Amino acid sequence: MREPAFWQARSSWQSLLLSPLGGLYGAITARRMTRAGQRVGVPVFCVGNYHVGGAGKTPTVLALGALLTELGERPWVVSRGYGGRLAGPVAVDPAQHTAADVGDEPLMLAASLPVIVARDRVAGAQLARTQGASVIVLDDGFQNPALAKDVALIVIDAGRGLGNGCVFPAGPLRAPLAPQLARTDALIVVGEGHAAETVASAVAARNKPVLSVRLKPDPASVSALVGKRVLAFAGIGDPRRFFATLRASGVDVANQRAFADHHPFSPSEIQALEQQAAREGLTLVTTEKDFVRLCSDSRLAVYASGIMPFKVSLDLGDGVALRTIVADVLKRRRVAAS
Repeated sequence: MREPAFWQARSSWQSLLLSPLGGLYGAITARRMTRAGQRVGVPVFCVGNYHVGGAGKTPTVLALGALLTELGERPWVVSRGYGGRLAGPVAVDPAQHTAADVGDEPLMLAASLPVIVARDRVAGAQLARTQGASVIVLDDGFQNPALAKDVALIVIDAGRGLGNGCVFPAGPLRAPLAPQLARTDALIVVGEGHAAETVASAVAARNKPVLSVRLKPDPASVSALVGKRVLAFAGIGDPRRFFATLRASGVDVANQRAFADHHPFSPSEIQALEQQAAREGLTLVTTEKDFVRLCSDSRLAVYASGIMPFKVSLDLGDGVALRTIVADVLKRRRVAAS
């Protein structure tokens, strides 16, 4: 879906009109979050958001998976597989599955980590354990109570924050903020800006860690665009962040096109983008996630050679804060199991 503009407005007639629905939706979700989840015998690290839309969750999952691997663990990602047709549980195979099968995020993650797609998160975690997982990284699912979580790491964009602070559909929140804060074990603030400061202060007031990180562009992606003017397009939760990242990296963004999150591109749309780029002498650039979605579709893969993916990763600084959180959770689980 494309995020409506009034979600970022502090007061609007649309959010006021939809607030009763938001109150009902929020009450139901908040009540669901109080349920006790099922244990699956291995630690579960949940990476989630307070709100719908993008905030840097996928790079965080990749960074967490890499850290767990460095610590000698065998992390498996469990994802709902948003946008995919398979209910699962099924292990994602990039050589066999497409984004239409398992969703674009799981397909992208599977290039670096083993991934299970499952609408039933418990079943997904159980399958991952039978495959040798020593730890589960739950991609999203913070508001879903089915699977017990050992730690909840919440990702928020420093420049975007929580928008108007209202609950869906009146705003972007998936549940009222208070019950979400109560279940937050650490807040990961991505990028620059002040929109997340109030939330960060609330988390810190509960004596929970707040980590400030940034997205780091892939040097090869940046150098490939030196001296080029680009037409950037993206179908992610927050395309504006992608365009801003390009510009902050010194890329000359001459034109840009934003699509809805997980947008199912058609051949005519990609053809139109290529024709525009040719007319204006521009290079087509998109996100790694969008590029994975294009390449996995046989109708669109033929256009991939004319499109450049711009890769980013999460820069944790020295990584000490996240490493400490992860090590503490693993230690507690080992003590509890002994």
